[in-house]
Amino acid sequence: MTYEPKINDYVKWTRVEGWVYFKGEDYITIEVNVRPKDYDNYRACCLHRNDRLLVLCYPNQWDELEHVKSRES
Repeated sequence: MTYEPKINDYVKWTRVEGWVYFKGEDYITIEVNVRPKDYDNYRACCLHRNDRLLVLCYPNQWDELEHVKSRES
């Protein structure tokens, strides 16, 4: 059976591991790093408090993902 990733799953993939941040039909994103924005950037755009580094993973690669755990949304 092929793993079907879901938002808030923690996964390992090749040399990357992190939380599934977004899932669409064409890809998922894996959040591999989060850091707070500096004060000036946060004031200029206050929609999000953190900068996130996301990696794309396409459906033909989902069988390479290893599900580690899940968290509540």
